[in-house]
Amino acid sequence: MGLQPGTYKIGPSNSTLHLRTSREGMAAKVGHDLLIGFDEWSGSITVDGDDAANAAAEVEIEMASLRVLEGTGGVAALTPDDSRDIVGTATKLLDVAKYPTATFRSTRVSPVGTGATIDGDLTLRGATETVTLEVTQTRDSAWQASATVIQSVFGIKPYRAFFGALKLADAVAVEVVVELTAS
Repeated sequence: MGLQPGTYKIGPSNSTLHLRTSREGMAAKVGHDLLIGFDEWSGSITVDGDDAANAAAEVEIEMASLRVLEGTGGVAALTPDDSRDIVGTATKLLDVAKYPTATFRSTRVSPVGTGATIDGDLTLRGATETVTLEVTQTRDSAWQASATVIQSVFGIKPYRAFFGALKLADAVAVEVVVELTAS
């Protein structure tokens, strides 16, 4: 992976953590595909020696810090009121009052070319499941990772409206971009 041994702190000051949702169903054209971010999250990546397989990653996300960054598609532009409503709905679906944080802890790192595959346990809404991140190096100290999270696996019923004619797709894309500097 090309990282020097050490611990690298990640969070909103040097990284982005985004979710991308998509819509489906007969009324999909009226909804929006969303780009969602989090204002409060932190984590670390630890590299122990020259072997990337000895690396570890962990992240904790404050779910109440969720915010809508962008909404594309739909018959009308996404308004600030729409964004507030979406955050309110997501907060309920994620049961943020009961489960205020989501966590990811790596269980295996497998070097692949100049990147890696990171398997880990994602705990979301009280359920823990394995998620795989595909990591690629974009510059000397910059990396991006992506994964797909299936909401229903975590007991989340994807949002539906108009009697189910508009549905949020069960699969949500996770996108992470980090700039790593040793701490």
